Order: sequence, then structure tokens, then C-alpha cells
Amino acid sequence: MSAVLVLAEATGSGVRKATFELLTAARRLGEPRAVVVGEAADDVVAALGEYGATTVYAVPAPEARQDLSVPTAEAVVEVARRVSPVAVLLGSGPLGKDVAGRVAVRLDSGIITDVVDVGLDGDAVVATQSIESGLFAARTKVLRGPAVLTVRPNSIGAEAASTTTPTVETLDVSFSDVARAAHVDETSPKAGTGRPELTEATVVVAGGRGVGSSDGFTVVEALADALGGAVGASRAATDSGWAPHDLQIGQTGITVAPNLYLAAGISGSIQHRAGMQSSNTIVAVNKDPDAPIFSIADLGVVGDLHSVLPALTDLVRERRQ
Repeated sequence: MSAVLVLAEATGSGVRKATFELLTAARRLGEPRAVVVGEAADDVVAALGEYGATTVYAVPAPEARQDLSVPTAEAVVEVARRVSPVAVLLGSGPLGKDVAGRVAVRLDSGIITDVVDVGLDGDAVVATQSIESGLFAARTKVLRGPAVLTVRPNSIGAEAASTTTPTVETLDVSFSDVARAAHVDETSPKAGTGRPELTEATVVVAGGRGVGSSDGFTVVEALADALGGAVGASRAATDSGWAPHDLQIGQTGITVAPNLYLAAGISGSIQHRAGMQSSNTIVAVNKDPDAPIFSIADLGVVGDLHSVLPALTDLVRERRQ
């Protein structure tokens, strides 16, 4: 069975869900093997094994701390040259896309970004992309080198495999002068909100233009906190400065697929729907009965969100007491 490399991304609390999704996708192509740039802690190795990784390649690399892309790419390339995988899978975020481009050039490989599904056509890797805001699906075959794919978060559900105990191989990589040229002198951690990460959350409450102001977002935040969920926003809301841009959901923002997605004051443009329409249950609150969001909602409430959301928040808190 052909090897499939996955760049694993870990946080202080463990492995990112997106990495488990990559390992799930990798099992469709061959034998998943994970690359950890840095020390491979026992809990990280165990978690990767739970999702099918048979081997973990640990590349101790002080040069790659703080997610610097050049040394990370060199580490992945070195592993790929030793393993000769059929594909290299990375997350379709800022780091993953930057690393993927560098890896593809060095391996002289075909690269496809924002992939939502993977498969094989004979010996060739085939990637599916959702294009034109989800109106069409494009299937592309990679004909040269190991396929380098960045997979859109939440597009392929993470499914645990028969738990294995991965073999851990520590590899020494000689990094170039270019990889050592940049370093991080200081970081300022982002202020915590106590809420789950948007891409990791099982519940997302998102606000749009109908929220009306930054102060109006408090009703969205209150409901999210009552449900133990994350806060999201439409592009209209972030462009208006009512919510940070890193909370933007949609074609040009983050893709989410929680168990529950509650859209408050979001009309439901096709660009927004491209980032959330895979959610298991969609609830929409909008005072416009003709809002496009209702066409994909499992439950729709026509009403003023500033009345509906506080009432729902009180009810959730009451039920949880």
C-alpha cells in the first residue's frame, strides 16, 4: 500500500481536528503517515495512531518554531524524498497553503488547493474541489509527482480508525540558510475568550448585517456562551467592523461544519453558504421571510433577532440549570 504523508498540526492542548480529517482522507489513498515538525509527544503520537497513522516522522527543528513555513516545507520535502509517497496532504489554512506551494515546487509535483474530497483513479490521485461558491464540483487528476493537496477544514469528517501504535522515526534534517534566515523574536498571545475555536466547535452562532452594530453582537455572543459554542460572522458584519475578520465564515473566510449552525441576521448569500452549508443542522433567524438562508435551513424563525436570541438564551440557561 502506498504511503500518504500528512503534515500534523498540534496545539498546546493536543492535535488539531483538521489533522484527524487529513488522516481520514489519507486512508482513502493509502497508508497514512504523519510528519510532526518538532518533538512528537506521547499523547500526540497516540492521537495520530487513533486516526490511522502507522508511522510518525518526528523532525526536531527549532528553526520551525512558531509555524515558520520555509523550514516546515524543507522538513516535509526531506521526509517525502525518503518515503516516496503517493500524496502529501496539508490543511488548507495559511500555513498549509504556504508550505504546500514550496513542497510542490521542490518535488516537481502537481498541487491542488481547497480540496473537499479525495480518491484514486487507477494509480492517479483525484481531488474534488467545490467551485463557484459550491454550485459545481471539479474533479482533477494529478499526473506528475506525489500529489500535493491542501484539504479544506470540515469538508471531510474525521473518523477514527482501528487504533494502531505508530512507529516513531526521528529524522535529522539539514536546513538551508534560507530556512534559518527568519526567526520569531517575540509573540503576543491572543486574548482568550473561553470559547472553542471556530473550526473545532460543534456549535456555532453567527451574526450578520441584521445584527446592526458591534454592540448588537452581544446577543450573538450570549447565545453562543449559553450553548457552549463559538461565535462567527458574515463578511458584511466583519467588513463593518462589528466582529474580527478571523471570525468570518464563507467562501473568502473560514469553512465550518458544526452539529448546529445558528445564523442570526444573515441573509444567506451564496458566498456565505459556501462556508457553512455542510453543517448538520442549520437554524436561521431573520426578519425577512424571503432571505435565501431559509432555503437551506432545517428550522427558520421569521422575527427580530434582538428579541428571538435573548429569549432563546434565557431558555437554554433555564434548561441547563
